[in-house]
Amino acid sequence: MAGTANLRELATRNIRTSGIYIAFVLIVALFAFLTGGTLLSATNVTNIILQYSYILILAIGMVIVIIAGHIDLSVGSVVALTGAVSAVLVIKQGVPWWVGVIAALITGALVGAWQGFWVAFVGIPAFITTLAGMLLFRGLTLLVLGNISLSPFPAAYTEIAAGFQDGLLGGQGFDVFTLVIFAFAVVGYAFSAYRSRRNRLSYNQPVEATALFILRLAVIAAVVMWFGWQLSQARGLPNVLILLAFLIIVYTLVTTRSVFGRHVYAIGGNLSAAMLSGVKVRWVNFGIMLNMGLLAGVAGVVYSSRSNGAQPAAGNMFELDAIAACFIGGAAVTGGVGRVTGAIVGGLIMAVMSNGMQLMGIDQSIQAVVKGLVLLLAVAFDVYNKRRAGAR
Repeated sequence: MAGTANLRELATRNIRTSGIYIAFVLIVALFAFLTGGTLLSATNVTNIILQYSYILILAIGMVIVIIAGHIDLSVGSVVALTGAVSAVLVIKQGVPWWVGVIAALITGALVGAWQGFWVAFVGIPAFITTLAGMLLFRGLTLLVLGNISLSPFPAAYTEIAAGFQDGLLGGQGFDVFTLVIFAFAVVGYAFSAYRSRRNRLSYNQPVEATALFILRLAVIAAVVMWFGWQLSQARGLPNVLILLAFLIIVYTLVTTRSVFGRHVYAIGGNLSAAMLSGVKVRWVNFGIMLNMGLLAGVAGVVYSSRSNGAQPAAGNMFELDAIAACFIGGAAVTGGVGRVTGAIVGGLIMAVMSNGMQLMGIDQSIQAVVKGLVLLLAVAFDVYNKRRAGAR
């Protein structure tokens, strides 16, 4: 009976995190069927990555904010402001493209520090602070741009989001370099999963059967290599995907292996206990907002590079897409729960749904209704899980 209980606990412990991957596969399969396979074509898979990369970047920072029990409503305006600063310097002033990138990142960091000061040291709730920031930074964007759009950027700048690594190792009809990179990713994931399983066994913690473990690795490897194959048949490995993979790896390590990450979860899980445990809550909150501003700057560079210009209305509603990605990906509305990988999967679910409905020619109003219902169901599922856990 004890073994059965352990297996049941193993199966249900992270049901929401596991369920999101199953939901993602089902949604992809559904839209692939409804679009006659167009959704999974090599060109369209590449387009999904390019079109939604900046939302995924924002989701990485947003999930950390949400885990700590906060929210950031200003990231769309910060994306617009950082892109505007870069455009003014590169297009109007003629400075090198990389100076514009650095200026955008510094601007994002300064915005994050500004909001972190009010949240962490003055004590104004992040919801109010960032709501004010949404208006403030949108107004600054209009001032910086003079209420007009600026374009185009130099070719080197547009390569950030629109460029590809193709042909470095050759290949006939496909890019070998892309396949090699994805193969390394599969090997790295398999090694990490094996180490995690071995560590759990050493502490006598329940793990899945060996056959299931191997099957899971095989399925993941097949899906990842299929994705790499699709990219290799299109235009190769997108530069923005390299950037996104780097950010996912770094922030996964930060949230799971660093002292800062543990403190973020502690603050979101039980603020009073975190304070009594000696966590420097103010400085951690300051760091959370600073990091969100910096990542909004990265997203601003990617978006302006992708659109080849800066517009006063850039980044509109980006904050809602990033927040939705986090909640759909398993973050809890009360804080203390969430993962970077979950937020990425949540963002991909939003991307696949949007792209699939666009391919089907569904009206924008219907798309908004569907997205709203999906977000509502995701949060309802979180509430249901908490009630069930409380009942147990």
